[in-house]
Amino acid sequence: MRLLDLYCGAGGAAMGYHKAGYEVVGVDINPQPHYPFEFHQADALDYLEAHGREFDVIHASPPCQLYTGMRRITLARFGHVPDHPDLIAVTRRGLLKNGKPFVIENVQNSPLHTQFILCGAALGLPHVARHRHFESNVLFLGIPKCNHLKQPYTIGVYGERPDGRRVSYRQYRLCRIARSLNEAQELMEIDWMDWNEIRNAIPLRYTEFIGKQLIILGFISQGGEG
Repeated sequence: MRLLDLYCGAGGAAMGYHKAGYEVVGVDINPQPHYPFEFHQADALDYLEAHGREFDVIHASPPCQLYTGMRRITLARFGHVPDHPDLIAVTRRGLLKNGKPFVIENVQNSPLHTQFILCGAALGLPHVARHRHFESNVLFLGIPKCNHLKQPYTIGVYGERPDGRRVSYRQYRLCRIARSLNEAQELMEIDWMDWNEIRNAIPLRYTEFIGKQLIILGFISQGGEG
């Protein structure tokens, strides 16, 4: 089962699919020296057009910075924010043209056609909320319900540095930032990334769940034919 991992970053999503049994190939326009599998530095959309049909399933995580709450905080604090690309719509068009099963991942407030949301606490990571939205041309069933509000507190992995500061979000009750890179790695079950990489990653349990669901639902066979 071959999976193409577009906008792959340092490989949080990739490792989840690997654990679910996939052979993963990553593509990113930036160098990714810590990516744990076969990697190609290239434009994701160009690679999709040239090679997308060589894979059984495609995962895409277009840049999310344009849609995050941190962007709004930065704008309010400094009066300006860096420019970030808006690639969700063009990525969707490329994936629909390709025709293979696909999953697009992004953050809340992104223009995804959200089918389901995953929460770390619902997948066995008790102090991780880290909600991520997913769009797919496959209908997923049995999505675990968010339950981070049943936990006494959550720990965030984002921001400029792991400083342990308290943050206030009504929907998360008590929340603080990870105190160290080591704590962040333990929370996310990711031990190969630095802080800048892990703060942009998703827990591998998310894509391990998705990858297994694709097999259970019959869209991907163990023999590799979708």
